[in-house]
Amino acid sequence: MYRKFIIFLGPLFLLLGCALNTVQSNNEIDFKVKQLLSEMSLEEKIGQMTQIDFSVIAAELNSENPIDQRKLEDAILKYHVGSILNAPQTPNNQAQTVAVWRNVLSSIQAVTGQSRLKIPVIYGIDAIHGATYTKNSVLFPQAINMAATFNTDLSFKEGEITARELRVAGLQWNFSPVMDLGRQPLWPRLWETYGEDVHLATAMGTSYIEGHQGDDFSAPNKALTCLKHYVGYSFPINGKDRTPAWIGERMLREYFLPTFEAAIKAGSPTIMVNSAEVDGIPGHANYQYLTTILRDELGFKGFTVSDWEDIKRLYTRDKLAANEKEAVKVAVMAGVDMSMVPFDYSFYDLLLELVNTGEVPLARIDQAVARILTVKYQAGLFNPPKPLLPEAENFATELATDTNRQAARESIILAKNDQHILPLKKSANILIAGPNANLLSVMNGGWTLTWQGDNESLYPKDKLTIYKALQNKSLGKVTYLENSVLDKQAALEASKNVDVIVLCLGEKPYTETVGNIGSLNLEATQIKLANAMLATGKPVILIMTGGRPRIITEQADLASAVILGFLPGMEGGEAIADILYGDYNPNGKLPISYPRDTNDIVLYDHKPIETYESNTYHPLYAFGHGLGYTSFKTSDLKLASDKFNMGDSIELSVAVKNTGLISGKETVLVYLNDVAASVTRPSRQLKAFKKVELAAGQKQTLHFTLKPEDLSFIGVDLKRIIEPGEFKVMVGHETATFMLNKP
Repeated sequence: MYRKFIIFLGPLFLLLGCALNTVQSNNEIDFKVKQLLSEMSLEEKIGQMTQIDFSVIAAELNSENPIDQRKLEDAILKYHVGSILNAPQTPNNQAQTVAVWRNVLSSIQAVTGQSRLKIPVIYGIDAIHGATYTKNSVLFPQAINMAATFNTDLSFKEGEITARELRVAGLQWNFSPVMDLGRQPLWPRLWETYGEDVHLATAMGTSYIEGHQGDDFSAPNKALTCLKHYVGYSFPINGKDRTPAWIGERMLREYFLPTFEAAIKAGSPTIMVNSAEVDGIPGHANYQYLTTILRDELGFKGFTVSDWEDIKRLYTRDKLAANEKEAVKVAVMAGVDMSMVPFDYSFYDLLLELVNTGEVPLARIDQAVARILTVKYQAGLFNPPKPLLPEAENFATELATDTNRQAARESIILAKNDQHILPLKKSANILIAGPNANLLSVMNGGWTLTWQGDNESLYPKDKLTIYKALQNKSLGKVTYLENSVLDKQAALEASKNVDVIVLCLGEKPYTETVGNIGSLNLEATQIKLANAMLATGKPVILIMTGGRPRIITEQADLASAVILGFLPGMEGGEAIADILYGDYNPNGKLPISYPRDTNDIVLYDHKPIETYESNTYHPLYAFGHGLGYTSFKTSDLKLASDKFNMGDSIELSVAVKNTGLISGKETVLVYLNDVAASVTRPSRQLKAFKKVELAAGQKQTLHFTLKPEDLSFIGVDLKRIIEPGEFKVMVGHETATFMLNKP
């Protein structure tokens, strides 16, 4: 039924304005930027739009002094580069000590001081789960795990700690968080997202930004964030990184734009562009996305930066441009403000030619440079340098490590626990096996110490793998089967004198195109190992670590318990051991739908047609699933009224009780369904959640407020609207309905 009575909420309802840093007044910064622009040569302006990789200024491998002074002077004094990114290369790794980072950044600062206008360089780094490229930093669970905590306070604290540790090293611009939605489980960057749901990703991502930036991202313990990857990058139709997405405008506005809207509103001043393409238009050539929507609709005032070499790739890869010069023109005119070139000065040279021949107007250059300079002023980069935070009191502190361990514990999902086999007795004799049992890298993933995170030799020796953490806690015997067991007889022999088998399967670290796969199925050797262990007749606890939901349906059915660890970070081994032995009561919830089969990809917020006739939503484990060692019951779902008017907030309450024998945490999820609408609506959508800790037998009433925009959707004419009619609110096994009156 098409509804004639609707209320228009404007192009994008959630946006109320861009909350950028206001410590210096906007007027004061505007004046300074205009004054500086008027003094800059064209070459100096184009230099500000140029970002180069550290390798361009690198010396021969030297861990103490990684910069070639002549190359650095060329970059800043000749080419006037506005930004440098990435970690120095050393013989063994990329992560640097705090001391090396401080030397690098002070060297860059010293050379900018020799330049005519002394415009500071803004240095960018991928610090996606802590200060990735700084040795001994606190490295948190990856974003998919943080989402599984359903704990926005932990996300806020992660942002705080990451920013502080970056600033200790002198770094200030973080290419994080990823605000793409993880709705394609094959995609090798799924684990960098906050899962498949718009509301959850929005809540976790904005909390991270608020912790990372505070009210003033120029403060000595705060740093800038950069939203990735605007927009639609995460939904490639074939699941492979940097391949096409086909997203209609309604889907774009309903699912993929709202997280970016909210993050802009939270104050993030920079955005990195989608490295792939949507509907045949590469992200770096998409004027509609980069200018019409981002600037005119969302009101974004900061600057955009390209992803790795992606302006060149408009020519070399996408064949959208006839040559590299045309590629530069297309990207700049579409709305890219800064080019991650990254290995040379080709962008600088070509853009200079384009302006001198009139193909790119000077006004567009001034616009881009003004945006870059504004953010630099807001970040305090033009201010006289101040002493950095003392390392001892602000880097890898005991409190930060404790926060990290708590995040790891809350991020781990107990998916199955037949006959309450868990928690284990500490006296139990355990056989631990599988390729992920005794590695730290498999719990951290990509962007850990190195780009791919796969160099196990670089991981800190004081952190515990799953095997070592179990060994630490056990009062019985823990036997590690280092080599895979591939036949039933060998498995029987190895498990002869044990009480339980802990089987650690999953993925090795990866990110980006390196992680592309053709199937979610586990590799054959892991399946063979699992089946051999399951055939022993001993109870098997299956622990999965890795960035994606690999198919384990047959093995999970036979296992006594299943733990989905994903990528819980440096404290993951201890956290998993805490849960196995009952020293911590698990409370993680799935932020994605865990598929039952490799091609059975149905998301929790599916449309009614997806569960019609023979169609079903029947994942192995549903979105929001997660067990613990106690039990909870929700009841008494109540709405303030059964009738509301347009513009009203919907007040509701629900009681939650710990009906088990020990204390624990429970996440209460509030879903909404618009019963009939002019555009088909999901069967349910998450609109609110709260996590509470209750003692055994304790009961608490929780109160929620659904705002008018929670009832909205993208209508027939692609505008966000609210329609009157019947709505359902669902919490646990209860449903309450209300009518929204016509205006």
